[in-house]
Parts: sequence; structure tokens; C-alpha cells
Amino acid sequence: QVQLQESGPGLVKPSQTLSLTCTVSGASIITNDYRWVWIRQPPGKGLEWMGTIFTTGAYYRPSLKSRTSISRDTAKNQFTLQLNSVTPEDTAVYYCVRAGNWVYDYWGQGTRVTVSS
Repeated sequence: QVQLQESGPGLVKPSQTLSLTCTVSGASIITNDYRWVWIRQPPGKGLEWMGTIFTTGAYYRPSLKSRTSISRDTAKNQFTLQLNSVTPEDTAVYYCVRAGNWVYDYWGQGTRVTVSS
């Protein structure tokens, strides 16, 4: 069974870097069949795709591209989100997700991050 689990701080101060890790079990992140995604949901708003990493690279939401980086640790079967220079507008529930063809088929439970001083 495929499982994804987010981990990281629940509180980050403005201007700092948010770093979240997704640990994947039941599937390898070293695959051309799937991509690995970060999605967030700010309070009272809809889901927002942040970026995707795959075997040969990564691509990001244009509005977040200058502040976002997604990387992989294949030895640990993890992928990590870094979001720089956070503001209170980055407060959200953050999800890591596996993406197949045209479908997000497995989601982590989500981790709530608050940006506040």
C-alpha cells in the first residue's frame, strides 16, 4: 500500500524558510511512471498546486517559482519542499501527493503550517 507522510515545523516566522519532507512508503520515488507533487490549501481557499518533481527535473507554479525548490533523497525515498521568504499568506495545510497519468492518486494526510511571528 502506498503511503505518503509529511513532516516539518508547524510554525514558521515571517521571512524564514519553510522546509517540509514527504516520506513515501510502498512505492519508489525513482520511477518514470509517477511524479511527486506538493499542493497546499490556505484557510478558506482552494487547493493550490505548488510544484512537481520527476526523474529528470522539477517545475513550479510560476507565482512561487522564485521562492520554491523541490528536491529528492532517493536513499531515504523522500522528497522535500523548500519555500523561502515566507509571509503569513503562506499559512496553509501542505500536502504531498503522488501523480499518475491525469490523476493524483495518493495523498499524505496534510500538515498545517502557520507563518507568524
